[in-house]
Amino acid sequence: MMDDTRDTLMAYLDGQLDGDARAAVDAWLADNPDAAIELAQLQRQNEAINALFGPVATEPVPPRLNAHRLALSQSRRRWQGAARAAMLVGVLGIGMAAGWLLRPVADNPELHIRLIADAVSAHTVYVAENRHAVEVAGTEADHLSNWLSNRLGTGLAMPDLATAGFDFLGGRLLPAPAIPGGRAAQLMYEDSAGERVTLYITPRSGIDGPNLELVRFGSDNALYWANAIVTCTIVGPQPADALQALADNVFAQLTPSSPPGAGYRPI
Repeated sequence: MMDDTRDTLMAYLDGQLDGDARAAVDAWLADNPDAAIELAQLQRQNEAINALFGPVATEPVPPRLNAHRLALSQSRRRWQGAARAAMLVGVLGIGMAAGWLLRPVADNPELHIRLIADAVSAHTVYVAENRHAVEVAGTEADHLSNWLSNRLGTGLAMPDLATAGFDFLGGRLLPAPAIPGGRAAQLMYEDSAGERVTLYITPRSGIDGPNLELVRFGSDNALYWANAIVTCTIVGPQPADALQALADNVFAQLTPSSPPGAGYRPI
């Protein structure tokens, strides 16, 4: 008999063998009485099961046992589990970020800390957009420069970061109620891989604090810098040294009329 004797016997028992194969099993059983006895016992067991549950086999499958419905339910449970995990990670991330942003005085954080928080929030919202990532496209750089300069009360150029590998997508005006004047500008850039960085710019007037601060938020870095005229927070997934290189590039262009001694340099 072949190596798959057990499978062949089960097929014989279930009536799945053709004539020649069945005759071969009959001959083998004649030479193996112990196997014939075992097969007879299995046959009686099958007959008893069919007698008890045969009518159920003709009934329709209950909706709760439908294979498609079971698979869909399992998929939904997996998705819900992943969503709960993602929510937990998000809440933990927000909690850690909030813990940093509200230091050292939880009830009254310094203005530059609030600016960093606002910059990260605006970055998170708008880099995920496609059609509405910016309010005014980068092709209207002159109009955008005039408009934002008027709204912020200080001259702003639109930095060209093409040499650093970034295209200018455009920008928008944002509310900034925490600071004098209550307005901020956001400029957005994108590299060839589709990764985006944003500049969050406000007038420096009335804002004390350091000229440079780097903070890590999840997969993004936020580099805050300030000169005598403006503050600018650069937010993006690039490493700190890459953002510092961008900051040098941005500073040289953003306020070209800065007076001597008004500058900043990355550390």
